[in-house]
Amino acid sequence: MLDANLEAQLKGYLTRLQRPIELVASLDDRAASREMRDLLERIASLSDKIALRLDGDDARRPSFSIGAPGQTSGLRFAAIPMGHEFTSLVLALLQSGGHPPKVDDDTIEQIKALGADDGSEFVFETYMSLTCHNCPDVVQAFNLMAVLNPRVRHVAIDGGLYKDEVESRQIMAVPTVFLNGKPFGSGRMEIGEILAKVDTGKAARDAAQLATREPFDVLIVGGGPAGAAAAVYAARKGIRTGLVAERLGGQTLVTLGIENYISVLETEGPKFAAALEAHARAYEVDLMTGQRVAALEPPAEPGGRIKVVLENGAELQGRAVILSPGARWRTVDVPGEAEYRNKGVAYCPHCDGPLYKGKRVAVIGGGNSGVEAAIDLAGVVEHVTVIEFAETLKADAVLLKKLESLPNVTVHANARTTEITGDGQKVNGLRFTDRASGESHLVELAGVFVQIGLVPNTEWLKGVVELSRHGEIIIDARGATSLTGVFAAGDATTVPFKQIVIAAGDGAKAALAAFDYLVRS
Repeated sequence: MLDANLEAQLKGYLTRLQRPIELVASLDDRAASREMRDLLERIASLSDKIALRLDGDDARRPSFSIGAPGQTSGLRFAAIPMGHEFTSLVLALLQSGGHPPKVDDDTIEQIKALGADDGSEFVFETYMSLTCHNCPDVVQAFNLMAVLNPRVRHVAIDGGLYKDEVESRQIMAVPTVFLNGKPFGSGRMEIGEILAKVDTGKAARDAAQLATREPFDVLIVGGGPAGAAAAVYAARKGIRTGLVAERLGGQTLVTLGIENYISVLETEGPKFAAALEAHARAYEVDLMTGQRVAALEPPAEPGGRIKVVLENGAELQGRAVILSPGARWRTVDVPGEAEYRNKGVAYCPHCDGPLYKGKRVAVIGGGNSGVEAAIDLAGVVEHVTVIEFAETLKADAVLLKKLESLPNVTVHANARTTEITGDGQKVNGLRFTDRASGESHLVELAGVFVQIGLVPNTEWLKGVVELSRHGEIIIDARGATSLTGVFAAGDATTVPFKQIVIAAGDGAKAALAAFDYLVRS
């Protein structure tokens, strides 16, 4: 279970334990229970501060809790947390053992205060997949809450181990979270977003706190590669720089492999996002995360401050503003897509693919992302149908060659998706029209993965800055928009070739242009 390298790493981490912890396993006679027992015994052997009990009575078997000896723990894994979840295991051990978490004091106090007024309890269940690269952050956030607050309990459940639960609760996307037995949310969630949903007073407190911010020299909207690069380049000039975003990392947070960022042979999106944040923090950029922007207001007079209005009502001001709101997955906009989202309609083959093991699925989109998705899914599911609107697939030749070699893939090019069908609870088919003949076809399947590119997050900018017919922010060679003092960069702009390396470069360029504007104004 633990190779020599992982074992050495874990042993080193466990030296940071400040107090004893106890692992309590609830096991049965399944092979997974034997694997879990082997893993826990190995962990316990690595530190004299870890005790192991095998007499747990939890209903989910196999599972294990981590907590203080002799006390009921609110942190449980109904999973063998290896692969992407190994970091979740390490952090759970360390934080349960008193190692301080890497979150700010305000967040810690907010977590500890949950339920203090009325005695409310929060029982979270996270269904995840060991192949999902979005799941660890969600698992880690809830685990931390369970460590810090006895009124919070969390169990991370591997859907592959508990298929009956997955079926009965009709879970078709990961991570999927339940709170006190009711659906809470799905997809990537950071701790700030979670707290915003369970702590009803957070928005008002955030607004009050943000209202105290002095005007920025440069205010950046968006925390992806473009926004992070802009923040670094602006802050290096010694000017007051702020960045407001829902989360740092943008689309890289849902990117599995990055193999084309120059000087970095390969990395994973979440690691890249963490590096972006660390770089921005190194220059003391004021990072305001967990915030959604509602509007951009031009200055009242030429050369005046530009206002950014947040959804919580707070207002931020900047002498110059850089827009890098990024983009989101483009939808097909056909009947059934919205109705069956996370009930058979999915957007991440890496995260959700394992839930469709042995089933028939479709991929809409024949570009690089669509073909890569089809290749990955073909190794997991029974059959993949690829639907492409254009007459030919648009992916790179090396990907097409791989796709053609797979026996369980069928391609329909020159095809228009017209409907995603379902039984009222989940997807059961996809209907498409052959654009050449006009003939309609129905493919029976269990899941549809949409991979047709991105759409810019610019709806809130209509009528304020000039947008293209596709909703992209129109910029010049220096990143300037139609509004004086406002610049833009990244996937939300008219720049050709939406790539991480290009977005980062354009973010740097926009920052330099904004600095030049400030110097000259």
